Amino acid sequence: MAWIQRDLQLPPFAAGIHPITREILEALPEIQGIKAGLLHVFILHTSASLTLNENADPDVPDDLYRALDAIAPEDFPYAHTIEGPDDMPAHVKVSLTDSGLTIPIGAGRLRLGTWQGIFLCEYRRSPHRRHLVLTLQGE
Repeated sequence: MAWIQRDLQLPPFAAGIHPITREILEALPEIQGIKAGLLHVFILHTSASLTLNENADPDVPDDLYRALDAIAPEDFPYAHTIEGPDDMPAHVKVSLTDSGLTIPIGAGRLRLGTWQGIFLCEYRRSPHRRHLVLTLQGE
């Protein structure tokens, strides 16, 4: 059984929900040699997150982002405001989504559903470079 762990620095993204499946696959070409295993993707931030969702219709990530904005608006009376008006809503949105995803691997590919993709959820208005830890286990 092989273990591989790799860091992935993503380019800065504007606020929104962005597909990153391709970037992850490019960072881990070893997936192609895995018969059965798991990939764990973890984001090292508290104001951005990950989600697994539909990758066929670009309206889905846009609608999801708008829904999260409605759930955690900037004009809510937050106590934590020192890092700007978009910071505390970002923390709330991270709590509603995921900091880590585990995806099965089979026959050298991610075993995602037909319409599924991995997405970075960037909640800050100012683009940030986000860092992921990719941990691959399999044989």
